[in-house]
Amino acid sequence: MLDWAAAEGWNPGLDDAAAFHAADPDGFFVSEVGGQVVAAISVVNHSDAFAFLGLYLCRPEFRGRGIGFALWNFARSHAGDRTVGLDGVAAQQANYARSGFVLYGRTQRLSGHLATEALTLPVARAVEIPEIERLDAAANGVSRPGFLHTWLQDGPTRKTVLGRDGKTITGVATARTCRDGCKIGPIIADDAHAALHLARQAASAVGESRVTIDVPDTAAPFAELLRQQGFTEGFSTARMYSGDAPAAGQCLQAVATLELG
Repeated sequence: MLDWAAAEGWNPGLDDAAAFHAADPDGFFVSEVGGQVVAAISVVNHSDAFAFLGLYLCRPEFRGRGIGFALWNFARSHAGDRTVGLDGVAAQQANYARSGFVLYGRTQRLSGHLATEALTLPVARAVEIPEIERLDAAANGVSRPGFLHTWLQDGPTRKTVLGRDGKTITGVATARTCRDGCKIGPIIADDAHAALHLARQAASAVGESRVTIDVPDTAAPFAELLRQQGFTEGFSTARMYSGDAPAAGQCLQAVATLELG
């Protein structure tokens, strides 16, 4: 599914599959015709109250036959009565609305270059993941320990840097190497300047200067600061929810991934 997403130009991380699967091993679905996978979708249950829908794909030659929509309905049932979120392209917003999704905001994909610099912030250790999970839950308004436990694991293509105030973790940024450059998310910080510092350090930690960051419209000052650094918007998505929208905090500067939230 991720190779298919890469072929569609979504540029997933090189090792995203492990974290995606760890979030909910039963949350990934495909439709086949004649033994060929022609449609795919994920509906990942992050908690007892919240799920996220993504990786909705259908081969062009099989569109318009109801195959994708049948898979959509089947996968949606996996979420039960949970609130379901998604980041959908603007062209599909009306279709999602007909399925009960309500527009909450917009997420901008901003890409540019950040010069690498000496690493001065600490890289997260496994023992610190529970504290980072609490910070992430406060920023996003949802708890997703299954996803984060693997997403935050240190490795050759993935690093998480931390901002600190004494012994307290105040900021987080995870960078992961992608087919092209790196993506950074989530970024959790008190303000735009702290977020930019975390982003620079995270990119440096994986040795990449070509950077993509998905910024929600609630973090407009950070988006403006990135534009001042020469970042440009490639596209935007509509953040929509079926059910009650989570009560996100003010510190979410960039989402982890458009596929899992």
